[in-house]
Amino acid sequence: MYEVLSNDILAPNLHRLVVRAPRIAPVRKPGQFVIIRLDRGEERIPLTIGDADPTAGTITLFIQAIGASTRRIVSVPAGGTILDVAGPMGKPTHLGNWRRVACIGGGVGTAVLFPLVKALAATESHITTIIGGRSSQYVILADELKALSGQLLITTEDGSLGRKGFVTAVLSDLIADPAKKPDAVFAIGPVPMMRAIAELTRPYGIETIVSLNPIMIDGTGMCGGCRVVVDGESRFACVDGPEFDGHKVDFAGLSDRLTTYRDHETHAANECRLTREVVHA
Repeated sequence: MYEVLSNDILAPNLHRLVVRAPRIAPVRKPGQFVIIRLDRGEERIPLTIGDADPTAGTITLFIQAIGASTRRIVSVPAGGTILDVAGPMGKPTHLGNWRRVACIGGGVGTAVLFPLVKALAATESHITTIIGGRSSQYVILADELKALSGQLLITTEDGSLGRKGFVTAVLSDLIADPAKKPDAVFAIGPVPMMRAIAELTRPYGIETIVSLNPIMIDGTGMCGGCRVVVDGESRFACVDGPEFDGHKVDFAGLSDRLTTYRDHETHAANECRLTREVVHA
């Protein structure tokens, strides 16, 4: 059993859990993830390790409560437990010798971006971090990322914080300025956002890395659920990723796979809601 030491709300439906995992914390690297299972018979959920404290033996997980399973996980209070935490899994982030790097996070992707920016901050790269959300309440980890970056830029769709619009507009401005044009771009967020960024950087030959989160079950490449097409060939996000060359990812196929179980998830969420209503009636 893995003890939940703290459970904080960062934004609507987004929680930060600090979990005691003494075997994982000392060996985890940026970009890697764990698969957690709340209890027997529950769904297995892949989650990026947002941070780790090897001395305390803890890992930090950012969890967006969008389905029945994740809602049950974020309902675990401090002092509660999670049955299984397996990892670390996946390939660590490759940190190149770049002069300028743009790190872009959209929505909950900002949480996944955090360990990457933290790792890059230990290199000689100049980091420009761009984060976005629908409105100010969905912009997360701004202070933490600002402390790690040479420059932090914020966008919101409604203009309630930072620049009104999308992160792609800010990146386009960076690319147009020879003094700020990045040598590499990391993009983590919704599939349409990552796809748009990859298409934006493609004509300039800017190395673009995206982090993919397809359906995943076992985390060892055996089930094939996390299969993605990269450069015309099948890859498995759990063992070959989760980070890939954004210019080679088949985003259309990825989008289709991500909607495979949408009806099942909606049904499960409705059942969960009805159960809560009956219990509190």
